[in-house]
Amino acid sequence: MPPLQNLALLLTGYLLGSIPSGWLAARWLAGVDIRQEGSGSTGATNVLRVVGKGAALAVFLVDVFKGTAAVLLAKAVLEPLGGGPGSWGVDGWVVAAGLAALAGHIWPVWLGWRGGKAVATGLGMLLGLAWPVGLACFGIFLSVLSLSRIVSLSSVVAALSLPLLMLGWFGNGGLRPAYLALAVITTLLVVWRHRANLQRLLEGTEPRLGQAKGDPS
Repeated sequence: MPPLQNLALLLTGYLLGSIPSGWLAARWLAGVDIRQEGSGSTGATNVLRVVGKGAALAVFLVDVFKGTAAVLLAKAVLEPLGGGPGSWGVDGWVVAAGLAALAGHIWPVWLGWRGGKAVATGLGMLLGLAWPVGLACFGIFLSVLSLSRIVSLSSVVAALSLPLLMLGWFGNGGLRPAYLALAVITTLLVVWRHRANLQRLLEGTEPRLGQAKGDPS
């Protein structure tokens, strides 16, 4: 049975991830329930379309922080206790804490299990685990966004690149299996959360930034 501290880290990661930043911003600044507006997601892009740029930026930063904080807290607690960075036991629990934050963002207990699409929180998790991989993934997202102005497409392309980026960074004998597993799981989660967007992309009806409607990441 895992030590209680490990389970506490998972719970903490989930609660961090479930902080309803998008819902709070929309409620405080516009007096609306973001789940009833736009795409219904609590993510930063829906906040951008419903509330405005300043609120969206604040939500994005908070959502990134949630993922980073969950991972860094787990590292700070577990690495000094045994194994050190790179050991399977430590890496596995650190990754689990990051995934718990993703789960909290997607299925927040405070909002009836209906949250965002975990892109910003996933970025924060990556920055906590391996910041060069996180920055590279974010760079791919921005590059695709600058060309397409479609947030969902940018999110999916960045997610699909993640396992390759993780392999590239930790290759040559330094591969950390738990991190690679995390990359694959995150990719699958992001693609699954964007399945409706992918259908609209195939139909040519997915809105771009600047249009009246859209689906956030």
